[in-house]
Amino acid sequence: MATDGVLFRKTCRRWNNPWQAHELTFSCFRRQALLSRDRTCEFLAQAITNAKGKHGFHLWAYVFMPEHVHLLIWPARESYSISDILGTIKQSVSRKALAWLRENKPGGLGCLATGRKDKPWRFWQEGGGYDRNVRNGKALMEMMGYIHNNPVRRGLVARPEDWKWSSTQDWSELRPGPVPIDKESFLNSVV
Repeated sequence: MATDGVLFRKTCRRWNNPWQAHELTFSCFRRQALLSRDRTCEFLAQAITNAKGKHGFHLWAYVFMPEHVHLLIWPARESYSISDILGTIKQSVSRKALAWLRENKPGGLGCLATGRKDKPWRFWQEGGGYDRNVRNGKALMEMMGYIHNNPVRRGLVARPEDWKWSSTQDWSELRPGPVPIDKESFLNSVV
């Protein structure tokens, strides 16, 4: 955002408090439905799985919407950085999506064009997204319900378990979802 020729960047204050869960929300560039294809959601699922191993966090709930993502995570290390976790996830998806477009559909790069020389394309909206520390069991349960019901509220499916890109399948024990979740640590945190 520019005011009188001076560039200001929105910042997101992060509280990396040990043993607190985080509800993270981040959006696609210009809120476009860049996650409407299974291929791109698979890039995201793999990036989250890899980030779990690299940064040592537990994934308790998630939903990939066409233009944004919700994650409920619990860092299992005393020292961690939400910014680093998000960077690992988002950079991986961006690289894979851009590489796929360059190779298979170069005309599709136009929707990611920023008009900037230093960063000509973006997959994710600039800025840190939304980060909320979640400190108690009641809030965790409410947040999980909010995340899982997102596709229903938007009218994309009739029931949460009908949405493929969500942890609802795991929690309802219908089938494994696309990203492994960590049920045991969640259940221990809400009792």
